[in-house]
Amino acid sequence: MVRRLTTNDQMSEHCFHCGEPVPSGSRFAATVDGIARPMCCPGCAAVTQAIVDNGLAAYYANRSELPSRAIAASELPRDLAVYDIPEVQQPFVRELAGGIRQATLLVEGMTCGACVWLIERGMLRCDGVRSAAVNLSARRVQVEWDGSRVQLSAILHAIHALGYRAQAFEPSAARSAAARERRGMLWRLFVAGLGMMQVMMYAVPVYMAGGDMSAEAVQLMRWASFVLTVPVVFWSAGPFFASAWRDVRARRVGMDVPVALGIAVAFAASAWATWTGRGEVYFDSVTMFVFLLLGARFLESMARAKAAESQLRLVRHAPAVADRLLPSGGTERVPVARLAAGDLVLVAPGASVPADGRVREGRSAADESMLTGEARPVTKSAGASVIGGSVNLASPLTVEVTRVGADTVMAGILRLMDRAQSARPRIAQAADRAAQGFVAVLLLVALGTALAWTAVDPGRALEVMVAVLVVSCPCALSLATPAALTAATGALHRRGILITRGHAIETLSKATHVVFDKTGTLTTGRLTLIGVMPLGPRRGPECLALAAALERGSEHPIARAIRAEAGSARVSAEDITNVPGLGVEGWVEGRRLRLGSLAFAGELARQRLPYELAFLADYVSVAALADETGYVALFTLADGPRRGAQWLVQELQARGKQVCLLSGDRQAAVAQVARQLGIRDFRAEADPAAKLAYVRALQSRGAVVAMVGDGVNDAPVLAAAEVSIAMGDGTDLARASADLVLLAGDIDRLAAAFDTARAAMRIIRQNLVWAAAYNLLAIPLAVAGWITPVLAGAGMALSSLAVVTNALRLQQAGPDEAPSAPGESGRPALGMS
Repeated sequence: MVRRLTTNDQMSEHCFHCGEPVPSGSRFAATVDGIARPMCCPGCAAVTQAIVDNGLAAYYANRSELPSRAIAASELPRDLAVYDIPEVQQPFVRELAGGIRQATLLVEGMTCGACVWLIERGMLRCDGVRSAAVNLSARRVQVEWDGSRVQLSAILHAIHALGYRAQAFEPSAARSAAARERRGMLWRLFVAGLGMMQVMMYAVPVYMAGGDMSAEAVQLMRWASFVLTVPVVFWSAGPFFASAWRDVRARRVGMDVPVALGIAVAFAASAWATWTGRGEVYFDSVTMFVFLLLGARFLESMARAKAAESQLRLVRHAPAVADRLLPSGGTERVPVARLAAGDLVLVAPGASVPADGRVREGRSAADESMLTGEARPVTKSAGASVIGGSVNLASPLTVEVTRVGADTVMAGILRLMDRAQSARPRIAQAADRAAQGFVAVLLLVALGTALAWTAVDPGRALEVMVAVLVVSCPCALSLATPAALTAATGALHRRGILITRGHAIETLSKATHVVFDKTGTLTTGRLTLIGVMPLGPRRGPECLALAAALERGSEHPIARAIRAEAGSARVSAEDITNVPGLGVEGWVEGRRLRLGSLAFAGELARQRLPYELAFLADYVSVAALADETGYVALFTLADGPRRGAQWLVQELQARGKQVCLLSGDRQAAVAQVARQLGIRDFRAEADPAAKLAYVRALQSRGAVVAMVGDGVNDAPVLAAAEVSIAMGDGTDLARASADLVLLAGDIDRLAAAFDTARAAMRIIRQNLVWAAAYNLLAIPLAVAGWITPVLAGAGMALSSLAVVTNALRLQQAGPDEAPSAPGESGRPALGMS
C-alpha cells in the first residue's frame, strides 16, 4: 500500500523506507545522512543500506510517496537465472549490433519521479548496462546491456534489491496493471461520491432551516459531516496531496498545489469551526469539489487511454499459442514463445499469424490493418511474407517462421511507440513551464485576495480564497498540448503512420520543404515492364511469351518483371544458358534466341540497333530479344512511381509545400520521374554526402525540411532533417533514424500526416486560448466573490474536460482510404504494338 509522506516526527514511529509501523522491540535500522533510521524488517534495512552504499541516498530527499514494504533478501526470486536462458529471452530480448541486447521490463512498485531516478541510476551502476529509460506512466523500463559483460538476471536482481519487482514485459501483465489503476480510481471516486451525498443530507436541512434549528442540532450535523468528510479528504483526495507534496519537495509549483491547498484550507477551517462551535463549515463544498475533480480526472484518463489505445490494440492481436507442424504431418499446440525461425505453423482462417514469416503453402488474404492501417485485405500466396499479429481471412496457410520475439515487426512498432511516448515535445515543455509560472502568480493572487477580504468581510475571506485557488487550477492549460498530441498520434497510427519521436507532429506542421528520395520512396523500388516494342513480324504478346520462356526460373529483377506481365502465356525453351551481367540464351521453337543487353543481343543479331531506339536506354532499362536473323523485340522497364505518388505531390504543392526530389540515380531517369510527378526541383547522381549538403543548404536559407527516404544511403540525411519520414518497407537503419514511419505501402497517406499535424497544432492553439480565456474570466469573478468553491470546482473540471474533448476530435476519422488521382495506377501504361 502506498502512503503519503508524513512529517519527520511522525516518521520516527514508522519505517523510514516504506512507512509501515515499526514493531515493538524492533532493532532493525540503517544509517542515512549520518542518522540511524528505524526499519520495520530486514528487507527494508537491506534495501536502504544498498541504496546508501551505491551513492543513491538522494532518493529519500526527492521521493514524494512511500513504496510498499521492501523485498527481503530471503524473498528475492530464486529463479532469476532462468531469464539468462536464450529460449526464455527470445520473446522480449532483441539482439543489436556488437553483442548489445535490448529488453523492455515491467516494473512494479514505482510511485513517483524519485523512483524513476533511483531505478535508472541503480541499473546504470551495473557493469555492462549502456542505457536505462523508465516510463513511469506505463510502468516500463527499456534497458540496453552488453551481453558479454552482464547477464539479465543480474540487472533484474539489482532492481529487486532496490525494493521493486521487475519481470519481462507482457501485454497481459500491462493490462492487469492498467485495470488495477482504473479500479483504484473508481474506488476513490465512489468513496468521494458517497461521502458527498451523505454530507449533503446533513447540510441541506441546516440551509433550509434558515437559522431556526437549535445550536445542538446544528453542531450534531457538523460533527456527522466532519466524520463523513475525513475519508474523502484523507483517502479519495490522496493523489492531489501526493502530487502537490512531490512538487513542493522538488521546489516547484504544479497544478495540484492550489487544489491541495484549497482542500486542506477549507477542511482545516471547517474542522476548527466544528471543534470550537464558531464560524462557517464547508464540508459539503469540500466533498463535492473532490468528487467533481476526481470524476473529471477519471474521464480525462479514460479519454487519454482511448487516444493511446493503438498500442494496446496491437498487443491484443498477438496470439499466445500456435499450431506447429510436426515432421509426421500432425500439429502440436505450443506457446508462441517456443517458436523458432524455420518452424512451420498452420494458420487457420480467422486466426492471427503467430510470428513474422513466409507462406509456404496455401492462398488466402490477410487483414494487416492493425499494424499498417491498410484497410484492404492483402492477398497472400506461396512466397509472400506475413506479419505476426495480422489475421488470416480466407483459407488455411502454412507459414514458415522467419522472425520471432523482439525481432518481429510488431515488437519493433511497440519499441518505436514507447520511444515516442517517453519524449517531451518542446511545445508541451513550454506549456508546463507556463503552468508553473501561472500557479506561482495564482498563489500570490489568492493570498492578496484573502488579505483584502479579511479587511472588507472577514466572514467570506476563507470562502473566496478557496474559490480562487480552485477555479484557477491550470489543469486545462497543462492538458491542452498532451491531450491533442496523444489523440493525433493515435489517429495517425490508425492511418498507418507511426510517430516515433515526440516532436514529430509539432515540427511536421511547420515544414516548408518536403524532400523525397526516388528509388523505393516515390517509386516502388522494383522494375516493372512498361512497354513491348516488336521489331519484326511477331506481335507483342508473342514476343513477351518468348522472353518469358527464356527467363523461366531466373530471379533477376528483369526476369521477374517479364514473367509477371506474361501471365499464363507459356512457350517451352531448351538449353537455357545464363551469362552473368549480360542476359540469357536458349533455344525456343527451334530458334536460337538471346535476351539481355543491347550489345549482348546485337552480337547474335549481327546488326546495330538504330540510334532512334538506342536512346531509350538513357531513360529506362531496355532488354533486347534477338535471333540470328535480327532483332525480335525491345522490352522497356522502369522503376515505376508508387500508387498515389503523383496525387501526393500535387496535394503537398497545393498546401504550399516546396517538393524536391533527391536521388543517386542517373540524370535522365530522375528527370523522367520528376516530370511524370510534376516536381520542378530535383537533383540526380547525389551520393550521401551530396544529399546531406543539399538539405543543409535548404536549412541555411530558413527552410524547415521534412525528408522522406527508405534506404541506408538516406539515414544521414534523415537524421539531419528537422523531421524525417521512413518507408515501412525500407531498411531498419532508415526506420531507426526517422521521426515517422509509413507502415502502409501507399505513400499518399503522407498527406494525412501533414493534415493531422496541422489540425493538431490548431486544436492545441484552441485549447490554450480556451484555457487562458477561462482563467482570465473566472479568476476576477472568484476574486470578486461571485463564485463559490463548489462552482469553482465544477468550472475547473468542465474546463479540463473541454480541452480533452476538443482534442478527441482528431480521432473521429477512421483508417484513411487516401484517394489517388483519377486513373493513376502507380506506373505508366504497358504499351504493346
